[in-house]
Amino acid sequence: MTNTQDTEIDADEAAATRAPAARQAPGESPPSRPRGIGPFGWLRWGWRQLTTMRTALILLFLVALGAVPGSILPQRGQAPEKVAAYFADHKTVAPWFDRLSLFDVFAAPWFAAIYILLFVSLAGCVLPRAVKHYRSMRARPPAAPRNLGRLPQSESYETDASPEEVLAEARALLRKRRFRVDAEGDAVASEKGYLGETGNLVFHLALLALLFALGMGNLFGYRGNVVVTEGRTFANALSHYDQFTPGRAFDTDEMAPFSISLDKFSAKYEVSGDKRGQATDFQARLRYRDSPDSPERRYDLKVNHPLKAGGAKIYLINHGYAPTFTVRDAKGQVAYQDSVPFLPMETRTYTSEGVIKAPDAAPEQLAFYAILWPTAVASGDGKQIVSAFPDALRPVVTVSSFKGDIGLDSGAPQSVYKLEGIGKTLQPIKGGQKLLKPGETFTLPGGAGSITFDGLKQWTSLSINHDPGRIPALIAAILAVVGVAASFAVRRRRVWVRASAGKGGRTVVQVGGLTLGHPTAEFDDIVTALRGPRDAGKAPAADADEDGADAGPGAAERADAEPGTGSATEPKE
Repeated sequence: MTNTQDTEIDADEAAATRAPAARQAPGESPPSRPRGIGPFGWLRWGWRQLTTMRTALILLFLVALGAVPGSILPQRGQAPEKVAAYFADHKTVAPWFDRLSLFDVFAAPWFAAIYILLFVSLAGCVLPRAVKHYRSMRARPPAAPRNLGRLPQSESYETDASPEEVLAEARALLRKRRFRVDAEGDAVASEKGYLGETGNLVFHLALLALLFALGMGNLFGYRGNVVVTEGRTFANALSHYDQFTPGRAFDTDEMAPFSISLDKFSAKYEVSGDKRGQATDFQARLRYRDSPDSPERRYDLKVNHPLKAGGAKIYLINHGYAPTFTVRDAKGQVAYQDSVPFLPMETRTYTSEGVIKAPDAAPEQLAFYAILWPTAVASGDGKQIVSAFPDALRPVVTVSSFKGDIGLDSGAPQSVYKLEGIGKTLQPIKGGQKLLKPGETFTLPGGAGSITFDGLKQWTSLSINHDPGRIPALIAAILAVVGVAASFAVRRRRVWVRASAGKGGRTVVQVGGLTLGHPTAEFDDIVTALRGPRDAGKAPAADADEDGADAGPGAAERADAEPGTGSATEPKE
């Protein structure tokens, strides 16, 4: 009776004895050329390459490498003002970085491509492996090799108990030790330690779930930035954000109606030594409501201690000063009165700059460019003012005045931190520069109006992040850690016990063990428990194979090669 293997052997023999093409008879047709693998074959080859563990590791490395610019360069989603400052300081290289989306790395198309390929690679690699592992767990333990003495761990002895009693005792002992046991003929096969491979799969599946959770968070979540000044309230509405980045599937109508009020922002600085002026602590005292009907609560917002409100997390990311001004026009009417957030020119002393725009002033609109020195002192040469400390110990503001058309009525967008049309539609006021302390008023020349420096407040920049995938991602991360721990702590182990009749009516017992990795002491404990007190002092049986050769180097390989037995080992994973 021929089988498939015999057919393949016959085909190989026929191919090997076929005459070369040049020596074939004239009537014979030449063999056809081998055809290409075709589009389907190329797709299958590409899928196999993509779903290998090597490709997954390469993609994982590329994700980590791609995240480096997001950690080094400022990102628009977290600190747009720092991105603007980077453009001002690096006018040549910043536009090139922007073309490569390095200021918005985690929303860049190239990062999304790597991310999706990594997800597909892991899914194609891990899911089939999990199915195979599940089937392997439910399969019978491999049958015992014919010569157990060639295994890495082996022991043999003689006993007065019958083979049936030895095998029954072996089954009970191995089941007690949580082995999966299968008995066939004169041997008992057992196996355990699948938890190690299960942990390895749990780790990879958790990593896959983590990538999926992060993707779902980016799809259905949103993030935004808002600047809140002391005494102001922010309501979670799209129009109140300074910058807002929604997920592709996010509906702005689903935004939670929470609100935040900033009562006080405080910062602590080193007052002496080499680190004088360095910030040591930031704290924003907030009042918030999860909804208009919910009770008001208080929270001290600090760095790395976000506030949770309305399903979103609020982070403290920046701060600065917001001087308060009152501007009156030529008629003496109040044209502007508010606190204006100033941008820090440098963070060592927090010297800041800002603009004040009064479009309602009459008969001409008024605008001011101002510089704030939190702790004003004279420079070393006494010719200019500098700030000696970042805290507001002696705040002073210098203002430069302008009048004309600010350009707000044209409909073109303008930056709140910049004056447009200077020297064209907006003209400097001659003699319109003045140094002001809190409470002082500067009357503009020519009766154009006046400006009063009312006082100084602080502002804080908040990053609001709504991520529905945050909890699933946390659970996946925990499972990944547990899976890694299990994969390192548990190893696959197999134990076989064979009992057969020996000389003199005694029973010869052979015990063999195979452990993935280094051998364990558990095998010795099993042998000791099987032998028991009655056989502990008796000499072991001769440990030789059928040809009389003792077990030596390569014993495990020779044991696996014995014909007619089950496999003692499995392919490497």
